[in-house]
Amino acid sequence: MASIAQSFPPSRGGFSWVWDWLSGELAPYPGRVALVARMVTASTLVMILCMTFRVPFAPYGAIYALTLSRESLEATGNAVRMFAIGFLLAGAYVVAGAMLVLGDPILRLVWVIGTFFLIFYGVAVTSNYAAAARFGYLIIITTTLWDRPISPDPKVTGTLWAIGTITIASLIALLLEIAYAAFRGNNDLIDPIADRLLSVEKLLRYYADDRPVEACTETALTRMAMLGTSQLRRILHRSSSGQQYGQEMGAVVALAGRLVDLAANLTHLGGRTSASDREGIGRVADRIAEIRDQLTQGLVPRLAQSDLETDDWPNFPLLGEIERTVLLIPKAFLGYEALGVFAPAGSEEGSRPAVFAPGALFNPEHLKFGLRGCLAASVCYILYNALFWPEISTSVTTCFLTALTTIGASRQKQALRIGGALLGGLVIGLGAQIFILPSIDSIVGFALLFLSVGSFSAWIATSSPRLSYLGVQIFVAFCLINLQEFKFQTSLTVGRDRVLGILLGLFVMWLCFDQFWSAPAGVEMRKAFVTSLRLLAQLTREPASNDLRTAIGASYALREKINSRFEKVRSLADGALFEFGPSREKDLQLRTLIRRWQPQFRALFVMRIASLKYRLHAPGFDIPEAVSVLQQGYDAGSADLLEEMADRIEDGRRDLTAGPKDRLKQALAEIKAEAYRTLPVGRAESFVTLLLSIDRLTTSLAEEIAEEVTLPSHA
Repeated sequence: MASIAQSFPPSRGGFSWVWDWLSGELAPYPGRVALVARMVTASTLVMILCMTFRVPFAPYGAIYALTLSRESLEATGNAVRMFAIGFLLAGAYVVAGAMLVLGDPILRLVWVIGTFFLIFYGVAVTSNYAAAARFGYLIIITTTLWDRPISPDPKVTGTLWAIGTITIASLIALLLEIAYAAFRGNNDLIDPIADRLLSVEKLLRYYADDRPVEACTETALTRMAMLGTSQLRRILHRSSSGQQYGQEMGAVVALAGRLVDLAANLTHLGGRTSASDREGIGRVADRIAEIRDQLTQGLVPRLAQSDLETDDWPNFPLLGEIERTVLLIPKAFLGYEALGVFAPAGSEEGSRPAVFAPGALFNPEHLKFGLRGCLAASVCYILYNALFWPEISTSVTTCFLTALTTIGASRQKQALRIGGALLGGLVIGLGAQIFILPSIDSIVGFALLFLSVGSFSAWIATSSPRLSYLGVQIFVAFCLINLQEFKFQTSLTVGRDRVLGILLGLFVMWLCFDQFWSAPAGVEMRKAFVTSLRLLAQLTREPASNDLRTAIGASYALREKINSRFEKVRSLADGALFEFGPSREKDLQLRTLIRRWQPQFRALFVMRIASLKYRLHAPGFDIPEAVSVLQQGYDAGSADLLEEMADRIEDGRRDLTAGPKDRLKQALAEIKAEAYRTLPVGRAESFVTLLLSIDRLTTSLAEEIAEEVTLPSHA
């Protein structure tokens, strides 16, 4: 097994790190108060309408409004547009299924179990997450309704009320998002990226002017580093923009997050800058400002010849890393003129959006997800029916709500789910029934309590992924206890049973998702990262087919696999922080390196997409056959180097010698000479600049991996 030749900083003693961690997670940041206000306002309005007019399924409407308001305006709008598809299909499916199987208990059980698998598998494989989630959400919350010993008419009426309640929640959340967006006029993706670039730029200005860094700038960088980029990646993942846009901006998001991490570490280093250092730092700050302005104006950052050259930073190595990361951002957009050229989802190359994500339908990971989700929900369903204990049917709902955050999520969230259930159910939910609700006699008093709990939950829910789900689970537990009926519960039995149902669902999810087909996050992180490198090598060798249509389709499927693998690596890297054992130190060392390398590999990924257009002779990317043959040879050698990097990280089988890199340099020189001989100067310059950027980044990563990952002692 390969080892990592880098030490990891020792952790602080005792539990003082817990307080520091919580302080950072719960600290206010720009936009957090407004986000929490929108979440709580939407949820409270839904609660008041449901309780005042006795609308059924009130807790699910309130939960839905709070979680829906966390997305961007575009995502919220898409969700509301998709409710017609998801909810109406679910309603028709439930009614039609009930007509076929309601009279036969065995057939009904088979239908329910099959439906559970369809729900969980569908959420994983469909390209339209919003419609799939709403389809499953409605079926889950109406399952217990169709099990009640009542006539069919109330069951159909209840299903329609469920659709109406969730629709009301969706519309309220959308209207609030529209009002806020109109008031602020913001861009949910570009603005946070610009904020991160601005914070890094401000820090560099202090160094360039030889001034001490202000505490507010240092705090802002630390907060952004702890917050991470998960919210931006979620917005991008659920955006209606095209696949190309997602890949390009995914790289920019990762690079912006990398810049913040580097800058936050830079503030902890001492030393003074020389005059030459300050001049170079100023140039980097100016480049960041230029990139930020172009992004906010909807323009693509231009790649300049100077972007191929970097300064030496002997006194501040991190500044060299910052400069190299900044110069990677324009390279993410090679071959494009403006952000506006990216068409809506599915319209790229004239295609229609597919029902299933490319390569997802037969992905074994998605099949495992569907089976595990089905098993968890089925166990809970069979258990509460066998015990004639319908009050713990909240376990099935908990399985679904938990699973929506388990796709690619790391296992530390199980602790957050259990902690949220105990805090929101036992402490807040039952505590309110004992000490607060007996003294409340109006909807106004209950609304104030609801606002308090909602604000507390939403504040936690807007933390980084390391803590956010705790807030969601607190709110879910509180609503399932106190909003199920249109009266204050005088018996604690109902609240107790619902909390037990939540805990049962969490326990079964732990068994099914963390014990079946599972491995430590550190092992999975290494495996996923190695797989992403091998897939990138495969993309480098494309096209494998001479048929243009087949080649384009294969490249899109491959690009989707690489994107999803990058996201999985990021999620597993978060999970490695919360795992303990003899391999923890080595896993954390590998995590540090992967977090440093992955943004660079993402930048290489998007540059390889631009390079593939030359191989495919796409319009505007035509090159002579002689140049194409030379490029194919270079790409094959570059792919071999990527495979060697993957082997080195996987188990240290390869010694990354200088031979392959020397051959690549020679091939690149031949391509350059032939391109300038046969192509117009401008097109040759663009083509050669792209290949030079790819070569510089690939060889740089190979050198880093060779240095950081040592060979086994027996090699």
